[in-house]
Amino acid sequence: MSTTTENGMGGSTGREKTYKKTTSSALKGAIQLGIGYTVGNLTSKPDRDVLMQDFYVVESVFLPSEGSNLTPAHHYPDFRFKTYAPLAFRYFRDLFGIKPDDYLYSLVNEPLIELTNPGASGSLFYLTSDDEFIIKTVQHKEAKFLQRLLPGYYMNLNQNPRTLLPKFYGLYCIQSGGINIRLVVMNNVLPRSVKMHYKYDLKGSTYKRRASRKEREKSCPTYKDLDFQDMHEEGLYFDTETYNNLMKTLQRDCRVLESFKIMDYSLLLGVHVLDQHQRDSSEGQAGGDGRRPQGQRVLYSTAMESIQGDGKAAEVLSTDDTMGGIPAKTHKDEKLLIFLGIIDILQSYRLMKKLEHSWKALVYDGDTVSVHRPGFYATRFLKFMSTRVFRKNQPLRFSPSKRTRTSIPALKCSSHEILSSQTDERIEEDQRDRLGGARSLASLDGQAVFGSYLRPDLVPANPCFYEGSSVGTISTSSIFVNVDNQTEERDDVGSSSTFTLEDSAICLTSEQSTMDVDIDRDDGSVLDVYL
Repeated sequence: MSTTTENGMGGSTGREKTYKKTTSSALKGAIQLGIGYTVGNLTSKPDRDVLMQDFYVVESVFLPSEGSNLTPAHHYPDFRFKTYAPLAFRYFRDLFGIKPDDYLYSLVNEPLIELTNPGASGSLFYLTSDDEFIIKTVQHKEAKFLQRLLPGYYMNLNQNPRTLLPKFYGLYCIQSGGINIRLVVMNNVLPRSVKMHYKYDLKGSTYKRRASRKEREKSCPTYKDLDFQDMHEEGLYFDTETYNNLMKTLQRDCRVLESFKIMDYSLLLGVHVLDQHQRDSSEGQAGGDGRRPQGQRVLYSTAMESIQGDGKAAEVLSTDDTMGGIPAKTHKDEKLLIFLGIIDILQSYRLMKKLEHSWKALVYDGDTVSVHRPGFYATRFLKFMSTRVFRKNQPLRFSPSKRTRTSIPALKCSSHEILSSQTDERIEEDQRDRLGGARSLASLDGQAVFGSYLRPDLVPANPCFYEGSSVGTISTSSIFVNVDNQTEERDDVGSSSTFTLEDSAICLTSEQSTMDVDIDRDDGSVLDVYL
């Protein structure tokens, strides 16, 4: 439990936080001394594959204030420093490209920055000066749960290092004066160099999910679910690819948490408004902590790297403009940068949580309270994120007018009707003017076929006209034959058939080239053409 003490000196009053009767300054000094010794001592051990027993190894070293042959002297109370699973966490750091020298420089050589805690756990938070790492004090049950989680966590990181889950880089314990202070080193989700205009802690529940009045009075308050719905009613809009990658990452992470029976986790969401940042810059107001923005060096530590699905290099997207944030927009087209990560995953659905859910479900709606069974919690969490928080930009589609859509078919139909009526009229006129009878002379394949003189063959039909076709198209309409100079000797007939398209009516003319015999027939025959 953290408290605040007042130490008066020379008429001035200073306020310093204490955690389990240990001042914050003494705690920061012990952290840097212990990590400096253990990480430096670990470099002498050869690299090898991680074994199952490596997850349960605990190394301990005593650091007296006067110093020893192995440890330096210091002006803090004597303490013992424990390191949990040192080889396993070294593997995790190597997986994210963290070199031992860089890890030591960030945690030991530069002073730690204390952060205010918006939650109700009473934990202390320390941030490294380069924005890379967060040190958080955890309870005994959380540290023990993380130890049991390490083998599965190791497997998950091997399968997919691009995740929004916390990246754990070390687990330590400080023993001093009969008390134990347990610490975990994690990745930093919200860089200090970028000013967060809005900050949210989202769980997907609605019961008592509104920031308190005391929290709202802070310079940078952390809002909750109901506050987000009031302030961003339309949600945050992403392009299609980014939205799909983000939701795919969240679904995969929630599936992992559900398999470990983890619930009551949150999505820490930071919103940087680019338009407001430009206005503040024009007015001379410094954003963030006033430092020149620098990208985070740790692999997969930024929000954009964590959701990338195509494995692009980190340097491509982590530019000075985005700082690793995810570009987004509001429904008013305000440009945003989104920074996010899943936090507080060390809460398992055990007996106490089950009793808490049962008690709250008796008084309130059980589906709205934060504590719930892991499966339901993951489903509710994903539904809230995909429908209330994150939304997909709808691409603008060209919608032609009704007149444009129907003008061409209408013209086709009208022209077809006109041509059909004109053709019918021409056919009737030709029937009256031409000969009443004709013999069947040719079939469609060009062979000489003489049909029966006694069978009148007339197959009336409407002509069919196709676009771009003027010659060589024969329809199932009535075709009339004009027969001139035809001989009686059918085997020696040398005839030439010519097809002509004439006023939308097709006429077949047969000319005799060998004999000039005029045959006049009174019985009428009409040519029968079968398609």
